[in-house]
Amino acid sequence: MAVDAPPTKSGPAKSGMSKRQRGRVIRGTQYAVLIAVLAALAVLADWGRLQEAFFNLDVAAGLFPDVITVALVNTVVYTALGFGFGLGLALILALMRMSSVGPYRWISGAYIEFFRGLPALLIFLSVGIGIPTAFPGFSLNRNITIMLSLGIVGSAYMAETIRAGIKAVPGGQIEAARSLGMSPARTMITVVIPQAFRIILPPLTNELILLTKDSSLAFVLGSTLDQQELTQFGRAALTNFRSMTPILVVGLCYLIIIIPLSVVQQRLERRFGGGADKGSSGHGSGT
Repeated sequence: MAVDAPPTKSGPAKSGMSKRQRGRVIRGTQYAVLIAVLAALAVLADWGRLQEAFFNLDVAAGLFPDVITVALVNTVVYTALGFGFGLGLALILALMRMSSVGPYRWISGAYIEFFRGLPALLIFLSVGIGIPTAFPGFSLNRNITIMLSLGIVGSAYMAETIRAGIKAVPGGQIEAARSLGMSPARTMITVVIPQAFRIILPPLTNELILLTKDSSLAFVLGSTLDQQELTQFGRAALTNFRSMTPILVVGLCYLIIIIPLSVVQQRLERRFGGGADKGSSGHGSGT
């Protein structure tokens, strides 16, 4: 006896667009919205006033050559001083954080957490104003003050980056060096640290970029014209010319410094990898 097959449940045919078609519609909608926004800005903006405010060639010409020979050079010098001091201090802090001596670890950990939690502006004020107030008759050279301030800002972040890089060095490298009779200190200096720096070069380059922008906080220390960095130069020119063009010019000068550093960072990441993950996120301006 033949058994009838159970009736099949048939519903309406699946209708609608395919996944690829929906993707095209979504992208098309996004392009349409972008074009509409740009068109609205183009119609509503007062281009004459924008040109006068931001692209005044006469005002821009009046900023040269001082914006390059003074402000840009000072920014580079301040950044280099702060980064050099901060890197050396960060290496000491990283080694202290990994030390078997308890007080070294506690001091390093407290330093790192304390200064990572403070805005950079407060550090500039503390070093520039607090030290002369605490020690009457003792004054620091302005460049030294900026170097200490930027170095303190950067060292707390770079110390964690360096520590992560040291821990990323394969343990077999250390064991091989110790089997050759190297002392722990010599192993660290000649084997571990050089390899760690290859790992952490990209995040250190990122820290250099951040310190370049943090150098703008030197304005709180006051300055003469010959001591101005880019941001302070732009603020003074903004007041003198009553135009936003100096801000645009100063911004372009920052890009002259930062874009090459960003390119270097990307190439280092491609060559050596992404660098140390821990502690490599950098910091904000603190303003």
